[in-house]
Amino acid sequence: MRYKLLGNSGLRVSELCLGTMTFGEDWGWGASLDECKTIYTAFREAGGNFIDTANIYTNGTSEKYVGELIASEREAIVVATKYSNGMPSNDPNGAGNHRKRMVQSVEGSLKRLNTDYLDVLWVHSWDFTTPPEEVMRSFDDLVRQGKVLYIGISDAPAWVVAQCNTIAHLRGWTPFIGLQIEYSLLQRTVERELLPMARSLDIGITAWSPLANGWLTGKYTKETGSDESKRLNNEGMSAFVQQSDRNHTIARAVDDVASQIGCSSAQVALAWLLHQGTIPIVGARKAAQVKDNLDCVNVKLADAQLAQLDQVSQIELGFPHDFFNQEMPQSFIFGGQFKAIDNHRYTQIH
Repeated sequence: MRYKLLGNSGLRVSELCLGTMTFGEDWGWGASLDECKTIYTAFREAGGNFIDTANIYTNGTSEKYVGELIASEREAIVVATKYSNGMPSNDPNGAGNHRKRMVQSVEGSLKRLNTDYLDVLWVHSWDFTTPPEEVMRSFDDLVRQGKVLYIGISDAPAWVVAQCNTIAHLRGWTPFIGLQIEYSLLQRTVERELLPMARSLDIGITAWSPLANGWLTGKYTKETGSDESKRLNNEGMSAFVQQSDRNHTIARAVDDVASQIGCSSAQVALAWLLHQGTIPIVGARKAAQVKDNLDCVNVKLADAQLAQLDQVSQIELGFPHDFFNQEMPQSFIFGGQFKAIDNHRYTQIH
């Protein structure tokens, strides 16, 4: 496994991140501690050093398991956890982006992880109520205290991320170096604003749900498993990824490329994300699934295969991107010299 610099920092993280939302059986579908140990060992043996968890995953069990697994090699592991989300309660401050929630959440995470610092702390979701100045100043205070080394943000609009980092840079505070988003061959809408923003500001990109809740593993396209298991799988699908003709078409294209190469469908889907310059977050309930996913780093997609996947999954970028790609606007914007200029920045103008 190779390593990447996470955004505009010197932090070196593995090209795959181990997601641990399945660590713990509190929610009725996770992995036992023994299975988590096997998953963690496979990840480490493959060269992985980047682990993603959150304060609320399996009611805190995920962080406890991660803390136990990394205890003997804490300094070699990049541990990323999240704050802001909370389980339903009668406490109006039990969730959100505000300073009180951040400080309390970090203290709880440090105890569960049995560590005195977090390598990366993410905003789990933007709450649209806390001022960005409060969020960024609170982050900077934790960094100056040594409790947090780097910060990132998940599930937020591009304008929010840009605003927060602009404020941080102007005031000498710690900026976001990472962006966590839902990204896969089935979910490419982030290519409209979030990815261009992140690349422009040199923010590292990690992709959650890279296999689209199992759609890109062949689970729903291959004739395997009982009708009852398929029914249960369909009923349990994420609200973000529902049955559609488009999903089936993309999933079958992934299966086709996998057949051409001689690898699993999941490996093709993850290899496509690696090709986009992102860090997929891989996670599962079974070690065998994670081991299969880890082999994606050895899958090389040919140009024709990349084109096949891009074409079947492409989306409309919408205004203003599609407007800029018309001949007349380009002629005026570039004074008739568009085709004579090599553009290495804004890849959505072509």
